[in-house]
Amino acid sequence: MALVVPPPNDKKRVKVYELRHNDWFDRGTGFCTGRVVGDESKIYVESEDQPERTLLETRITKEDGYQKQQDTLIVWTESTGTDMALSFQEAEGCAAIWDFVSQVQQHLMAIAGPDDALSDDAMDNFANPLALPRPELSNLEDIASLMRTVIATPQGRDSLSKLVISEDYIRKLVPLVTMAEDLESLDDLHHLCNIMKMLVLLNDTQIIEHVVTDDVVMGVVGALEYDPDFPTHKANHRRYLKDRSKFKEVVPIQDLAIKKKIHSTWRLLYLKDVVLARILDDPTFSVLNSLIFFNQVDIVSHLQGNTAFLEELFAIIDDPSVPHSRKKDAVAFIQNCCAIAKNIQAPGRQTLYANFIQNGLLRVINFALLNGDSSIRVAGTDILVAMIDHDASMVRAYIFRSIQDNKRPLTDTLIELLLIENDLGVKAQAADAIKVLLEPQQPPPPPNAETMARNSNNAEFLSKLRNTTAPANPQLDSFIQNFYDNSASKLFKPLKDLEKRKPIVNLTFQEVSLFQHLIEILMFLIRYHLFRSKIFIFQEGLPARIAQLLTCQHKHLQLTALKFFRTCIGLQDDYYVQQMTKNLLFEPILNIVYGTMPRDNLLNSVCLELFEFVKRENVKPVIVHVVENYRAKLEEIDYVDTFQSLILRYDQMQGYNPEADTTLFSQDQDGDPHRTSVNGNQRWQGVKEMDAAEEAYFNTSDDEDELANRRGATKRPSMTNGASPLARSLVDYPDDEEEPLGATSEVMDRRPIERINAQAADENAKSRIPVPSTPPPERLSEKRRREEDDEEDELGKLSTTKRRSSSISSSVSIGSNSNNVLRRKKGFISSTKDSTSSNDKIKISLGARSPADGDAKRDEGG
Repeated sequence: MALVVPPPNDKKRVKVYELRHNDWFDRGTGFCTGRVVGDESKIYVESEDQPERTLLETRITKEDGYQKQQDTLIVWTESTGTDMALSFQEAEGCAAIWDFVSQVQQHLMAIAGPDDALSDDAMDNFANPLALPRPELSNLEDIASLMRTVIATPQGRDSLSKLVISEDYIRKLVPLVTMAEDLESLDDLHHLCNIMKMLVLLNDTQIIEHVVTDDVVMGVVGALEYDPDFPTHKANHRRYLKDRSKFKEVVPIQDLAIKKKIHSTWRLLYLKDVVLARILDDPTFSVLNSLIFFNQVDIVSHLQGNTAFLEELFAIIDDPSVPHSRKKDAVAFIQNCCAIAKNIQAPGRQTLYANFIQNGLLRVINFALLNGDSSIRVAGTDILVAMIDHDASMVRAYIFRSIQDNKRPLTDTLIELLLIENDLGVKAQAADAIKVLLEPQQPPPPPNAETMARNSNNAEFLSKLRNTTAPANPQLDSFIQNFYDNSASKLFKPLKDLEKRKPIVNLTFQEVSLFQHLIEILMFLIRYHLFRSKIFIFQEGLPARIAQLLTCQHKHLQLTALKFFRTCIGLQDDYYVQQMTKNLLFEPILNIVYGTMPRDNLLNSVCLELFEFVKRENVKPVIVHVVENYRAKLEEIDYVDTFQSLILRYDQMQGYNPEADTTLFSQDQDGDPHRTSVNGNQRWQGVKEMDAAEEAYFNTSDDEDELANRRGATKRPSMTNGASPLARSLVDYPDDEEEPLGATSEVMDRRPIERINAQAADENAKSRIPVPSTPPPERLSEKRRREEDDEEDELGKLSTTKRRSSSISSSVSIGSNSNNVLRRKKGFISSTKDSTSSNDKIKISLGARSPADGDAKRDEGG
């Protein structure tokens, strides 16, 4: 490929930008060259830091719309649709690359065929080239009509843009504005306004840059003052732009190109935000933002590299002979520089702040925050917040050095500003700055991390949680500890002073705002400084002071105080819960619920959510405290079931079961239900469920066992010490240490006589004392069956083989277990009616019972 202009071989220093989401992303700094590889012409940019890395490699085609903006910027769109830009350090380098690109595109257009190079519409345009009427008042209507027709197609827009630039058409239209105003021709002014709108919305960077030049901008904005959509109104854009007081040169800027860019940037911002705000489309908005962005990058790059300028600027603050007005302008200039730095890439912003701090930026912040002028305090706060947002560790390091040098730290200045400032915006910014400076490097753990780990039985959960935390920073720990030792008491002094102020009435709006910020800072400390804040808060007695604010008349302050207590409960920390219950801090919260029910307002809902959380998470100390101290008040709050559920939960914790109360004692009119204490008033944990035989035993009363023993009926399965389903074997086998046969028979022979005497004594007692129930009628048949069993027992005792409890292993499963259980439940209820004395005691034997013990008990029971 033979080119008239050879590709530039010398490297040009350049920055590569890529448009992502309407924001220019800095891909890096490198050196740009133009190369011809085979039949293709390309632009290469190699990294400055890593020469082997290629930042950009793009092929030049005839379709790409390359544009040269200003003297150091080339913008184009890749074939993939990505917008790219090259910002050169020197204008000569930009001109060399631009000449190379233009030569390549002209060569490609020359070797391409006419059908390939141009479309039919473009050929029609060349066959009939565009021409605009002469810029005169009489032709304004025709000019507006022709432009409206031409801009309907992309080819027409490009042709119109080239014509306007080549013929300097806008400069010829500017004098017509003054002529139409002198003639008071409103129609001509409306035509001029429409023409200027169409020219700006052509989305051509060269036209927009031309519009904001010194000799054209006044005529353009003058025409835009007469909007035909508002025929009876006229704007005053020219008067605002002519006001030279808007531009204040604190330190003279010697570079005229930079000064020109400052003026152009300000006019572009005014066009975007004011003049064209209502009619801007997305492409034009993007072009304006791109021009503003690159201008700001050039301005910041010049300022941060001009050491003499920075030294003179920051010396204004330290010089006592400089008037206050000039110091105010210097702070405002630094504020504008920090605002511009927010829009540039991180490396450039880092360099700017580093140079500013090296020259004394933090001294400027101290001066501004302590100044009596509110505008200077606002500017100083903006600078500090911008600096903290960029790198909070850098500010902490400066404060730490001040502490080591026994100087007043910046945190004390922020605290004083928060306490005395009347401007609510400055208060909010100061509070946010304090929180950011005190924020540790690692995020706070979940409020119930320990509980989650225990409940999930996951031993790796806490280990992973600990491993994700950042390593400790000794400097940050020392900074935070110094805050608690020296600054925290000053910060929260207004809250402590509430102890002398009872009741809380007549709070000013500034006091309400201050208390809100202090409580929010406390909540921040609770979440991020778990141990230090815990000790400090309760040593100072701050929760009790915050509880006082629940009685004030400002609902938003009450909500903030409730949010604090909700945060404490949400941590599920035993220490916080203990202190809140000890200081009776739930009483004012219940008073709010009681006073606002049942209106369902926000205040009431927040209180209900707090107690709902206590119920859902089963915070036992809170439940016990609230129910034991305020049970009567809880019972009156019945429009929601939260508090009734808390009472029920408390009763269950104490071992009281209302359902069991009803089933066991509903038929016993003489006895009163009593609460039972189970397992020391604690929940049963880790107890395995009973099998059917064990449950049958515990559902059977001892009275029924005694009745069964007296009757001698077929033995029902029961348990002794939970070891066997049978209380005794079907046949009484002799024990290891057998008694003499004569003694046993003597005892057995004496049983009928004793039983008859016992019956006679019972009949005598019945004649004197009324008995609630009569004996069953089958008493004689029982006696007969028992005598038969006793004879079988005599035969069994003569056996020489000892067979004690041989049926233990063979009788575990019981065929009619469910029927027996139902029968035993009924027998237990009816046994209370059949008992002859209410003073009988229930005894459960936990040891092995011998046949002799069973006989003795039968003798005692009759």
